[in-house]
Amino acid sequence: MHILRFSKIISLAVFSASLFITSIANAALEIEISGGSAQQVPIAIVPFGQDGGGTNIGNIIAADLKRSGLFRVLETGGVVSRPTDIGQIKYAEWVALQAQAMAVGSVEALPGNRLKVTFQLADVLKQTQLAGMQYNIAPNQLRATAHKIADVIYQKLTGETGIFASRIAYINKSNGRYALQVADVDGENPLTMLSSKEPIISPAWSPDGSKIAYVSFEKKKPIIYVQSLSGQRSVLASFKGNNSAPAWSPDGSKLAIVLTHGANSQVYTINADGSGLQQITKSSAIDTEPTWSTDAKWIYFTSDRGGRPQIYKVSSSGGDAQRVTFEGAYNVSPRFSPDGKSLAMIRNDGGKFRVALQDLSSGQVQLLSEGSQDESPSFAPNGRVLLYATRSKGHGTLAAVSSDGRVKQRLNESGGDIREPAWGPLIK
Repeated sequence: MHILRFSKIISLAVFSASLFITSIANAALEIEISGGSAQQVPIAIVPFGQDGGGTNIGNIIAADLKRSGLFRVLETGGVVSRPTDIGQIKYAEWVALQAQAMAVGSVEALPGNRLKVTFQLADVLKQTQLAGMQYNIAPNQLRATAHKIADVIYQKLTGETGIFASRIAYINKSNGRYALQVADVDGENPLTMLSSKEPIISPAWSPDGSKIAYVSFEKKKPIIYVQSLSGQRSVLASFKGNNSAPAWSPDGSKLAIVLTHGANSQVYTINADGSGLQQITKSSAIDTEPTWSTDAKWIYFTSDRGGRPQIYKVSSSGGDAQRVTFEGAYNVSPRFSPDGKSLAMIRNDGGKFRVALQDLSSGQVQLLSEGSQDESPSFAPNGRVLLYATRSKGHGTLAAVSSDGRVKQRLNESGGDIREPAWGPLIK
């Protein structure tokens, strides 16, 4: 059930603990894709000559590119030749297949339980090499390497930064326990960072991708923790009342948080080491769900100060708040696009809670998702895709939609209810 009466809750972030929260456990997600770009690039991914211990690099690369909606991955089963090097390509065969680009490569075993992965990207029409990479890796890095190769292909053919080597975080519930998990963007390689019989909510990645802030109820009250991917964690905020909704500043030096420190939920900032608490909003309303503008000058947040939940902004040093959303009676969960030009949110559209995108210069709003109980939007690092939680066949699940609304994905897994996704940054 989505949040319907904002004024009767302490905080949207704390309330979300009572929602269905999920689990994909250690099972892989099945991804369904619909829609696509009007002009998809036809590309052939030739099966890599490989010694990869059962991991098919070519299939992983192809699946990544398909999910973007920008590529038409061609069926290569009818082609006789299987080049593993650009010098072996018989271009006439691939022109006949209508390929504009093709990827070839190999996986070779090295001494010391290492693997050499070689990859080349060719322009079929011009018969030239567009990219070439070589990786010396451990066997357990094959999937990550495939995602990196997909990123290279994506960047070379679209001019945009790829996102396949990034990761997502989410909360899961399984057998009465909650867990904070991190996985590849295709749902593979899930890592459990924390497991508890009490709720865990509101995961938020640090800008460098090394840590995640979250709220845990393991002490019977909401407390904000910061935990590194290696497992080390510390308490960020454990003040009297509720501590919720952490959001990192763009440089990672501070977080915006929500406290019921005095009365209603209000927005504060705090240094990443837990010092320097500063109150940012001061109202008799419920102010929650803070997010920083990309230039760190503003903090956007959800508030019912106008009678209904809408999005406002305030200087990151505090002051008077300004209303941002005027279209629609219910707008919550603001999230900035990486370029700072758009604001994602959840809008009540005729009783359906859907992901919407507002252009900050024009104020124009576009509804992107088609569900009735969508929530928790999170931008991909390149801003082209939004990940969010939704409901399907009675279960919580994750879905994604391109920022133009054309490409939609549904990540399915039997059983469980998936909630609160957070898309991590690109790791440099």
